[in-house]
Amino acid sequence: MAIGSKDLNPANLRGFDQDRLVEELKKAKEELFNLRFQSATGQLENNMRLRAVKRDIARIYTIMRERELGITASPEA
Repeated sequence: MAIGSKDLNPANLRGFDQDRLVEELKKAKEELFNLRFQSATGQLENNMRLRAVKRDIARIYTIMRERELGITASPEA
């Protein structure tokens, strides 16, 4: 079973353009910051969400790197 957001699976991410990927990355990093803050203050209810958001961020970085190296083409091309 994959961990992460259903909207950010690799198949969906490959269909996003570069601007959308950057936007999703920004939202995920902001969510991770908020989750870490909640964890530090003892207010975090779902610890698995931290892991899921970290994996989402890694997936986004992977797709961006694949495009940079030319392994996969961006949807505009």
